[in-house]
Amino acid sequence: MKSKITQSLVAGIAATVVMTIIMMIAPMIGLAKMNPPEMVSGMMGMPIAVGWIMHFMIGIVFAASYVFFFSSKLPIESKVLKGIVFGIIIAILAKIGMTIMGTIAGGATPRPEGAMIPMIMALLLGHIVFGIVVAFIAKTPKIA
Repeated sequence: MKSKITQSLVAGIAATVVMTIIMMIAPMIGLAKMNPPEMVSGMMGMPIAVGWIMHFMIGIVFAASYVFFFSSKLPIESKVLKGIVFGIIIAILAKIGMTIMGTIAGGATPRPEGAMIPMIMALLLGHIVFGIVVAFIAKTPKIA
């Protein structure tokens, strides 16, 4: 992959697909059911197709933030560890963003099914997997 834009697009789409699969199978392993496209479309009062488009656009934006900023700022050689750290950061940002969006939408933040701990575990697992996939797909500059 030559350009950072291409890396962002490919990494964002691939990582969002993998993260979405993880979140869909999460209830099968005892974690909370989470459906980000449904949550986004519900808050926006839009059809589910808009939620899916937004879900992938957000994934591409997060991947771009890794490609353009994060990968060169964190002095970690291991792609797995760098992806884990990035995933935890974006999980926190995603939770904050959803809370803000819900507040703007009049408190219409849809709640995932189940208890808080399994929900947090699913949120972290999905975003950590996202971060690892992005870290492996995107070219990481050598840290001096």
